[in-house]
Amino acid sequence: MINRVKNENSSHMKKVLFVDRDGTILKEPADRQIDSLEKLEFMPGVIGALSAIVRETDFELVMVTNQDGLGTPAFPENEFLAPHNKVLSILEGEGVKFAEQFIDRSFEEDN
Repeated sequence: MINRVKNENSSHMKKVLFVDRDGTILKEPADRQIDSLEKLEFMPGVIGALSAIVRETDFELVMVTNQDGLGTPAFPENEFLAPHNKVLSILEGEGVKFAEQFIDRSFEEDN
């Protein structure tokens, strides 16, 4: 998804690329929760592709992810943070940094 956002410090528009984490950057496990380092698996070619986007375009990257029930007893935040921070660290090592991260904690049935 591509969206253009007006830069607050200037009159020009900057290009923003919104990238969904699970299913786009990471393979989504059967239980739909990446709550351990063992479940952490990147989609084929994604690290190189994101790195090329950063090097070859003027897009600002924004990560979006839905994490059903994050922060509840069923999905404690600490179980999310270890793999999430590892993803960010690996990507940053390849020059991929996200300007923002948006994490939706609601359940699908919450609409």
